[in-house]
Amino acid sequence: MPPSFGPSPVRRAAAVLTPPAAVVATAHIAPAATWLPVVRRRVPRLAGVGHPSHVALTFDDGPDPDSTPRFLDALEELGVRATFFVLGDGAVRHPSVVRETFRRGHELAVHGWSHDRPWLPAPADDVRALLRAAGVVRDLTGRRPLWYRPPYGILTSGRWAAARAAGMRPVLWTAWGRDWTAGATAASVRSAVAAGLRGGGTVLLHDTDRMSAPGCWRATLGALPGIVHGCRRAGLAVGPLAEHGVHRR
Repeated sequence: MPPSFGPSPVRRAAAVLTPPAAVVATAHIAPAATWLPVVRRRVPRLAGVGHPSHVALTFDDGPDPDSTPRFLDALEELGVRATFFVLGDGAVRHPSVVRETFRRGHELAVHGWSHDRPWLPAPADDVRALLRAAGVVRDLTGRRPLWYRPPYGILTSGRWAAARAAGMRPVLWTAWGRDWTAGATAASVRSAVAAGLRGGGTVLLHDTDRMSAPGCWRATLGALPGIVHGCRRAGLAVGPLAEHGVHRR
């Protein structure tokens, strides 16, 4: 789920900090500008741009024992594998969902330990949290996760460093379904994805409403066949980031 920035987080932090601390806070949060579409277009590697004949399908915020299995069933019917960016605290609570996701051939990646907004610098905490989340995924799947997408797409300097320490590459997105709102429908999700999607793109969707409006995952689930079939009609293969033709380091 993307952020609702409101007043500048830098201003909020700087207002209560001494001038030197304000400089540190600015350096900390400045990389989060990559969340903005105009900035992401200038950093295609971070945005997840891959081979022009392929689309990477990704899901955030799980695992969810109620909704994630429905996505696994739908993807199986479509013959598609995807990348699931899971939260560490959710993976600990629902390990069987993570194992089943992996068993069905999907790729597990890390969305952080919890879905927080890191406005103030805490580099040591960032490293500990990300290493902990990566360790949970590794223990449940037997594979070290390769990709990291920060909650809300907020990639601070501390999170950059944490990803490097954990041996993971940060990946954001090029298209999303805007599927986290109460007003989302299958048609609106398909339309939002289509508006931003090109060959080589990475699609951001959500397989749970943990951080979204209750029940909005149903709109995403309903949109999924149309998104996949639309890509295929355009001659584009759909799959996980591992098959997307992007460098992992």
